[in-house]
Amino acid sequence: MNHELAELLFPNINKTREEIEAMFPDRNLKEGAMVTRFGPSPTGFLHIGNLYGAFQDSVMAHQSGGTMYLRLEDTDSKREVEGASDLILNSLSHFHISYDEGYGKEGIYGPYVQSKRKEIYQVFAKALVEEGKAYPCFMTESELQEIREGQELRKEITGIYGHYAVDRDLSLEEVKKHLEAGDEYVIRIKSPGNADKQIVLHDLIKGDILLPENIIDEVILKKDGIPTYHFAHVVDDHLMKTTHVIRGDEWVSSYPKHLQLFQLLGWKSPKYAHHAALTKKEDGKVRKLSKRKDPEFSVSYYKEAGIPAEALKLYLATLANTNFEEWYLQNKDKTIADFTFSYKKCPVGGTLFDMEKLNNICRTYFSRKTAEEIYEDALDYNQEYNKDYARIMEENKDRLIAFLNIERNAKRPRKDIATLKDLEEESFYMIDEYFFKDENITYQMPENKTYRYTRKIWGRI
Repeated sequence: MNHELAELLFPNINKTREEIEAMFPDRNLKEGAMVTRFGPSPTGFLHIGNLYGAFQDSVMAHQSGGTMYLRLEDTDSKREVEGASDLILNSLSHFHISYDEGYGKEGIYGPYVQSKRKEIYQVFAKALVEEGKAYPCFMTESELQEIREGQELRKEITGIYGHYAVDRDLSLEEVKKHLEAGDEYVIRIKSPGNADKQIVLHDLIKGDILLPENIIDEVILKKDGIPTYHFAHVVDDHLMKTTHVIRGDEWVSSYPKHLQLFQLLGWKSPKYAHHAALTKKEDGKVRKLSKRKDPEFSVSYYKEAGIPAEALKLYLATLANTNFEEWYLQNKDKTIADFTFSYKKCPVGGTLFDMEKLNNICRTYFSRKTAEEIYEDALDYNQEYNKDYARIMEENKDRLIAFLNIERNAKRPRKDIATLKDLEEESFYMIDEYFFKDENITYQMPENKTYRYTRKIWGRI
C-alpha cells in the first residue's frame, strides 16, 4: 500500500533518494574541518543578529580549514521582499564576511536557493511515504483551529499527534476519494516520539540540554508542495554536508523535531551550537534588540554612522568569545584571523550589545591605523554621505593627514575618533572654511597673546 500511496501522491517524481544522494558527493576536507552555513531568509534587510551569526559561521569554518556556504531559505514566499537577496549579498560584502560557495557564487552542492530545490525535497518526502513514515493529511484549517483551541483549553501539547492525527491511518481507498474530491492536503511525518521520553542536545556552547521527544506529526510538505523550513533545512544540511549548525538559542526548542527528521531519513545530524540572543540594557532592564525600537538593529546603520566594517567585526568577535577583547588589546600587530575562536569561550547567557563598548573598540581600531589610511577611509565615506566635506578633505589633504598624525605614534596614542564621521568635528579648527564659518563668534585670545600666536600653536602657520 505504501508504494501505491507514494506513486499516487507523487506521480511526477521519478528519481530515487539514492540518485539524489549520488549528486552530492562527500567533501574532500581534512579531518576536523567544519562545514557551516549561513541561511538567511530574503524577507527584508540584514540585521545585526544575522551578521553576528554569519561572522561566527565564517571564522569557525575558515580557522578549521573548512567551508562556509550561503543558502537562501525562501520557502515562505508570502514574506519575501523584492531585492532582499541583493541586500544580503551587499551587506556581507561590505562587512567582509567571506563565504566559499553558495548564492552568488554557486558550487557543486547547489542550487543554493531552496525554492529551486522543490523536486529534491519531494523525492525524500515520497521516500518517507513509501517507507510508511509519512502520510497525507486532509484536515481543513477550521478543523485544525478547533483542535488547537481545545488543546489550549485543556492545557495539552498543541499540534497533530495521537488521536488528533485522524488521517494517519487512512486506507488507500479513502485517500483516493479525497483526491477525487479535490481535497487539499499536506504531507506529515508519522512521529515515533514518546511524550514520556527525553533526548539530550549536546550543545557545543550551552552543554547538555534535556528536551522532550517530539511527538507532533510535523508537516514536511505544504499544500503547494513546498517544504516547511524544518524539512528543507534537514535535507539541505545533509546533502550539502553541513557539519556544524551555529544558530540563535531560540531554535533550541526545535532541536527534537530536527533530530527526529534526521533519524527518520536515516542520516547523522550535524553538531549544533546555539548562541545567546543579542540584548540591550534600557532603564535598568535587559531586552532583545528590536527592529522597531533600535536603529542599530539594521546593519545599514553602521555604514551610515561611519563605523568601519573591520571595527564592527572586532566588536562582534568580543561578543563571540569572552577572551577576545583582552587578546586584541594585548596584540597590537595582529588581526582577527590570528585569533583562535572556541565554542567553549562563547557566552552561554544573554549577550549585551553595548554601543559605548563598540565606540571604545572603534577608538582603539582607529588608534592603530595610519593617518593616511584614516584619511582615505574617511574620504570614501564622505564622498557617499557628505560631499561638501569630501571636497574640503581633498583641498586640505596634507593638513588633515598632519592633524591625524598628532600623537599617533605615541606610547598612548590618541583615541578621539570613534567613527569616520568624527573627523569633521574633531578637525574643524584646522580648516579656514569651518574656523571662520560663523562671523558672530568671537574667540577669546590668551592674555598677552595675539591671534597670530594662537594660529602658530595650532600648527596653521
